[in-house]
Amino acid sequence: MSERRGDHAVYVISVFAELAGVHPQTLRNYERSGLLAPRRTRGGSRRFSDEDLAALRRIQQLTTEGVNLEGVKRIMALEAEASRLRAEIAELRELAAASLADAHRQYRRDLVPVRNALALFETRRKGRS
Repeated sequence: MSERRGDHAVYVISVFAELAGVHPQTLRNYERSGLLAPRRTRGGSRRFSDEDLAALRRIQQLTTEGVNLEGVKRIMALEAEASRLRAEIAELRELAAASLADAHRQYRRDLVPVRNALALFETRRKGRS
């Protein structure tokens, strides 16, 4: 049995609207506003995914809190950008850690053993030459 990916578009608009508890026209409006971007079949029918359902839930949450559709669009764009940046930071941290580990390995390879020797240092006292 194969697992369904979150971005796999499987729901027709009527089923998706029923799952979300909204009217199909509301989904069309959200699509026109750029809030949802369902995939299209060759025949032009909309197909929605679990990711679309999560986005719709976020839209509903924000509109319930009193945010208008333009505000929802901006908030969701900023959230997507923040998520992308967090992933990029995590990737860069991994790269930095790997580079640091490589540098430490290189240092250990470049170090030359030194014989244990005693070195004496004299300090000059004031007034003496």
